[in-house]
Amino acid sequence: MNVMYPKNGRVILHVDMNSFYASVEMAYDRELKGKPLAIAGNVEERRGIIVTCSYEARKFGVKTTMPIWEAKKLCPQLIIRRPNFERYRRASLSIFDLLRQYTELVEPVSIDEGYLDITESSALGSPIEIANDIQKRIMETMDLPCSIGIAPNKFLAKTASDMKKPMGITILRKRDVSVKLWPLPVGEMHGIGKRTEQKLNSIGIITIGDLSSANDIALKNLLGINGAKLKDRASGNDRRPVDPESIFDYKSVGNSTTLPHDSTNQKELIGILEKLSEKVAIRLKNKMLVGQKIGVTIRYKDRSTITRSRKTDNPFFEKADIHSLAVELFKKNWNGEGVRLLGVTAFDVVEKDAAFKQLDLFSYHQDAAKEPLYEAMQKLQSKYGSSIIKKGSIPPALEQQSIGTDTSFNKDLFDNFRLKDSKE
Repeated sequence: MNVMYPKNGRVILHVDMNSFYASVEMAYDRELKGKPLAIAGNVEERRGIIVTCSYEARKFGVKTTMPIWEAKKLCPQLIIRRPNFERYRRASLSIFDLLRQYTELVEPVSIDEGYLDITESSALGSPIEIANDIQKRIMETMDLPCSIGIAPNKFLAKTASDMKKPMGITILRKRDVSVKLWPLPVGEMHGIGKRTEQKLNSIGIITIGDLSSANDIALKNLLGINGAKLKDRASGNDRRPVDPESIFDYKSVGNSTTLPHDSTNQKELIGILEKLSEKVAIRLKNKMLVGQKIGVTIRYKDRSTITRSRKTDNPFFEKADIHSLAVELFKKNWNGEGVRLLGVTAFDVVEKDAAFKQLDLFSYHQDAAKEPLYEAMQKLQSKYGSSIIKKGSIPPALEQQSIGTDTSFNKDLFDNFRLKDSKE
């Protein structure tokens, strides 16, 4: 066995594409190469923000989530492009197809990053040779840069890939943790946001090293069960396997939108909820899922945000049901102030086949009337297969309309992996 591979451990790679959207645009239009480029939506509206930008733009201080007007002020020559999600989708699928040539244990975690367990891939070379080959092939075949972390677990591999960008390859071993990680501010640790950093700082945990040796009880009181997990990670431990199936696990399906202007017009807001409900319904039907809990997000003009949700008596997936539930929840919790953002989310989603509808006194006769149709569908599916009839399936053209600049894009992308796997 190659001496670079441990006898009783794993070798994990984390492949992270560099400035992915901007890099894809540069690969598509070579005239953009070497220029300050930003990808942003809704350029003419207030909500236009930088989604990602090239490294040339970052030199001027341009950052992700920065308003376009502010980015233009820092970099007057900044080139703005609208997102082309179909282009990014195709590039991402090609990248993961390439990664699966090295191992079957590939876990996409977003459109532009994923883990590989190459423990059993020693025949292909050492870990550093495999990482170099991956990086070189992605650049040569797709003209896209990436950084790769090599480590014995997912946390350290992710941390390593962030250490050198763009086009970096970094090895991070457990014995390196005390030297390379512990001196860093705790806020630089993957998985810790600003609020968690502030909480940790409040009890004297300033560095990652402080977190690794923190009092267990104090952490639990401060962060709950997440405290023990973060302490474990700070010590370089992470027992999560690379799981190719994890991309098919859904917990929620939601869509949100920032309004072009603050609104107190209830009719307008309900109309926006209807459009959001339609998008959620399309995605639920396309995934053959149902929700069991409805949620509504309201962000006011002062940027204060509330999210309210409630369990439903029956599983739902139809637009009308989602809209009705969302409006009811919105009216109950809206304080009448100007609304900046609205969101609708289906929580506790499960496969439609696994859902059980509780028939109540007011709907049992409606379900009973549909029973002959359900029986006929079941007979056809039993004889010819479950795919012969799919209730509420979405035409491809309509499915494309659900792709937007929201956080739903990554999960919609993962459905392509599910479809592709089912064909192979």
